[in-house]
Amino acid sequence: MGAATKKHKKKKPSFRKLLKTSNIKLDNKLKNRQFKQQSTAKKQRKEQRKLHQALNDASQPTPQPLERYEKKPEEEDDEEEFLESLPTDMMEEDDLEEIRAMAKKASFLTRDLSSCAPAHTKKRKSDQMLEKYEKTPRKLKQEEEKEVIHLLPIKDKSGLIPRTMEKPVVQKVPEEDEQEEVYGLESEQTIMEESQSFLRLTSEEQLRLRSQKLMERKLRIANLGSAILTDPDSNIKKLKELRAMLMETDPSVAVTVRKLVMVSLMEIFKDIVPSYRIRPLTEEEKAAKVKKDTQQLREFEEGLVSQYKFYLENLEQTVRDWKQKKMKGSQAVALASYKGLAEVAIKCLCELLVALPHFNFHNNIIVAVVALMNDPVKKVSVMCCEAVSNLLKQDKLGQASLATVRVISGMVKGRNYNVKPEVLNTLLFLRIKEVDVKKDTEDLAPKQKFMKFKEKKKNLSRMQRKWKKAEEKLQKELLETEASESKDKKLKLHTETLNIVFLIYFRILKKAQKSILLPSVLEGLAKFAHLINLEFFDDLLAVLHNLIMSGDLSHRESLHCILTAFHILSGQGEVLKIDPLQFYNHLYKTLLTLHAGASNEDTGIVLQCVDVMLSKRRKQVSLHRALAFLKRLNTLALHVMHDSCVGILATNRALIHTFPKCDIMLDNDMQGSGVYLPELDEPEYCNPQNTCVWELHILKRHYHPMVRKYATHLVAGAPSEGAGALSTDLSRSAPVQLFEDYNVKEMTFNPPVAGPPKKKERFTIGEAFLDSDLKAQINAALQEDKRIPLDFAAHFSQKQLDLIL
Repeated sequence: MGAATKKHKKKKPSFRKLLKTSNIKLDNKLKNRQFKQQSTAKKQRKEQRKLHQALNDASQPTPQPLERYEKKPEEEDDEEEFLESLPTDMMEEDDLEEIRAMAKKASFLTRDLSSCAPAHTKKRKSDQMLEKYEKTPRKLKQEEEKEVIHLLPIKDKSGLIPRTMEKPVVQKVPEEDEQEEVYGLESEQTIMEESQSFLRLTSEEQLRLRSQKLMERKLRIANLGSAILTDPDSNIKKLKELRAMLMETDPSVAVTVRKLVMVSLMEIFKDIVPSYRIRPLTEEEKAAKVKKDTQQLREFEEGLVSQYKFYLENLEQTVRDWKQKKMKGSQAVALASYKGLAEVAIKCLCELLVALPHFNFHNNIIVAVVALMNDPVKKVSVMCCEAVSNLLKQDKLGQASLATVRVISGMVKGRNYNVKPEVLNTLLFLRIKEVDVKKDTEDLAPKQKFMKFKEKKKNLSRMQRKWKKAEEKLQKELLETEASESKDKKLKLHTETLNIVFLIYFRILKKAQKSILLPSVLEGLAKFAHLINLEFFDDLLAVLHNLIMSGDLSHRESLHCILTAFHILSGQGEVLKIDPLQFYNHLYKTLLTLHAGASNEDTGIVLQCVDVMLSKRRKQVSLHRALAFLKRLNTLALHVMHDSCVGILATNRALIHTFPKCDIMLDNDMQGSGVYLPELDEPEYCNPQNTCVWELHILKRHYHPMVRKYATHLVAGAPSEGAGALSTDLSRSAPVQLFEDYNVKEMTFNPPVAGPPKKKERFTIGEAFLDSDLKAQINAALQEDKRIPLDFAAHFSQKQLDLIL
């Protein structure tokens, strides 16, 4: 018997099972078991009660009274115990089944006699609603389930006792208050007290205290910066601490500390920012389970982007406060110090603009920097223009250039063309060499054509199809490595960028011809003229000619107009049958306006014009025109600095090689009739064949050695080899390059020029005299020891001397 009881006795759960199963699960199992036992017991008691009630009603002859009294709870409990104690096994099974069936029916035996309502009447809807409402179970307010931490269990005499503890809840800081927490400023009253206590000290004590505080802040900045650079993934939160120092409140060191923090954060971001753009995660990506390393990388990227955004906002706010001439927050930084802070902030923005063109918020930096390019403060304007120029120089893909040009276009139009010329000069640094000029995409990037399945099945065997499939797969991979798609994308970006640039230029030519931006526009058109669409050539040439004829342009602007016109005609414009005689005449007339003064810098443009107009259009240029330009260029060489003179002589050498018959000007013989007319401004009719280039003989005695070398070379007929030939480096150098190499901006000679010879202090004594008698008299006078006194009044009488005196 004891063995049987032990067998059916439920075992206690083991310690390992307790560890696997949580307390909540065990409690739920126990409650479910108890609830099932109670519900089964209630059902049994209810059935027994109905049976006994039916038997009592059937056995009683007298009807029940209409009124009933309510029983006390003790009496009900006693009655239930009494009914449960009654034996039910004395009745047969057939009788029990019949009684149960009778009990289910609504009859006189089971009906409540206290109600006077008929037995089979329908209930009203309101009664049904109330009855339905009463039947719905009541739900108690459930308390929120708290997270539980399972602790190690305790073992005593009764067995293992599991232990748990509620997990502490960490209150989250609202996002709206995060920025205020970061900036965490002290109250103004505390700052005023500190400033007053600082002012009470002597000058020496103030300086010592300030240097001590500044050293503490520097050490903290250095520690935070080194920790971030050592392990950015783990210490990304320290960026927040370092950025909080931008709101330094100590008046004695606030300005210096903020400048140091700005520069330190800029260098840190330049170092730890990845080489790709970080995009925000989607909801699906956030919900998905990832590896621990991936989650750590996501947290690092999210923290980096948020701190970078707050840092840029701080820089922009500093600049905005300086522009609006207002102090922010406390009195820690004086209004006069905001200019220095703003300049450092602008410097940081410019550095980030150039260093991180691929990272997030780059377009925001472009908007901020481009707006400052037109700043009235020259230092700020130059700084921003240099940054944008460097960005355009190094941009190889074209995305940053397109974004920058769009912002510049909007600013120029929004300010009604009232901007500085330096803003448009930055567009000259665009790296655009080719664009899509209405060509088919297949011509730009021919795609590899692969065989279709039907063609393969028809023309190839099974084994050949297999090899063809592998070959096509390899070709696709090779096409991807060649990055043909990126080339098409780059071409598309360059085309869109250049369209915006031409839109800026054409707007200014149409609406603001007397603007100070016109020289920059003409210079830009001269650079990008070969990329202009053919449809605009006629209108643009007409506009340029009208500008030149108006007389409102300076000499430099008119030279740019001429250069632009010939760039147009030398590229796609060769198909146009246009004779630009008026542009030749204007350049011939403008040459003599150059001199050794300020206009010496315009020589580079003149050399480019001569190269495009004469050398590259040799078939359309007559010999008389070439001779006239050669003579005028030699005349101009006498009036300019040595750098311009070297460039002009190199151009003359190129003209002699391009037009071999120009060597007639090296002789004194006259060709044809007429006299050379140097004052005539039409090169075709000035009779240049009847003169010679005598200026070269004067230039052979020039102070600069390079000018003398070139002049001697040209007098000899500009030979390619032989005694009078130039070296290989000089012969291959372009005239514009020579002009830049020997430039005098640094006020030095290249190569150094020898000074004049020293004069002799004494005459040569001896054989220097050619007359022998004179030499003998001089020697005799020098040998005499006695010096004869000179008396100039010996021939006067005494009376004459008295009259004189």
